[in-house]
Order: sequence, then structure tokens, then C-alpha cells
Amino acid sequence: MQIIKDRAIVEDNWLHLDDEAALVAGDITVSITRWQEQHETLAKHQGGLGIRLTGEDPLEEIVPDLAEFSLIVLIFPAFTDGRCYSFARLLRDRYKFTGEIRAQGDVLYDQLHYMSLSGINSFELAEPEKIEQALAAFDYFSESYQTTALTPEPLYRRR
Repeated sequence: MQIIKDRAIVEDNWLHLDDEAALVAGDITVSITRWQEQHETLAKHQGGLGIRLTGEDPLEEIVPDLAEFSLIVLIFPAFTDGRCYSFARLLRDRYKFTGEIRAQGDVLYDQLHYMSLSGINSFELAEPEKIEQALAAFDYFSESYQTTALTPEPLYRRR
């Protein structure tokens, strides 16, 4: 499957494991529930380790473990649910997470620009067949008035 990562189309090498699935070698993501239950085993996993969060999950509970993760997947169940925008911003600004943050679920190409401003740098689209079109979404706006995860100063200070 192809995704957008750092404003380019790339092949996705991550496997999203269900809570009951056997561990496999390679890059995997797990739910927060599985992480909490199998923390010690997963920390020894050979390969990249990622965690999947919904807007209902307690972000603060994984903060001490952020160094364990190469990828944090934020699940957007509906395009109207913006809680994970806040998670991305907190991960980048407050918790200084520098790894990959991915939007997954009901991710529409007209949201990509705003998601990137909040600190998300990879995207699994709801309509993957429109991935080429989606790249143009990053160019819809050239500036942001507000501070963002990408530009920590407001526009009036950047002029």
C-alpha cells in the first residue's frame, strides 16, 4: 500500500497488528491496550515499533514510553473528529516527539495541509486511489497566521 510521508508517495512497510495477532518480525504497530499488556515483550521486538491511538485513548499514559516508538498512528474515525489534531500538536510541541506521526482512518485530502500544520507527517488516505491528487493539498495555502508545529512563530513575527 502507498502512503504520503514527508510530502512524497512511498510504499508503507508497517504492519498493523490486531491485539490477538502473533508477533512477527519487521515494523509493526500495536494498540495502546496491547502495549500496556505486553510492554516488556514488545520493547524487545526486532524491528520498528509503533503505537496506534484514538482520540479516546489517554495520551499521557504513553508519554514516558515515547522513546520506544518510531511511529505513532493517530486514528481519525470520522473527518469531523479532531481530537487527534490535538494529540499531534502535543506530541510535537510539549513532548518533543521527533518520530513519524501518521493519520489513519477517515483522512481526506482536503485535511492534509491542516494535519501537517499540527505535526502529522504521514498519511493513510480514506481514498487511496486519489493519492496523486492529495499531494496538491499541501500547496493550497502558502502561509499560516497562527503558530504551528512547523512554524512556531506567528506570521506577524516572521515578516
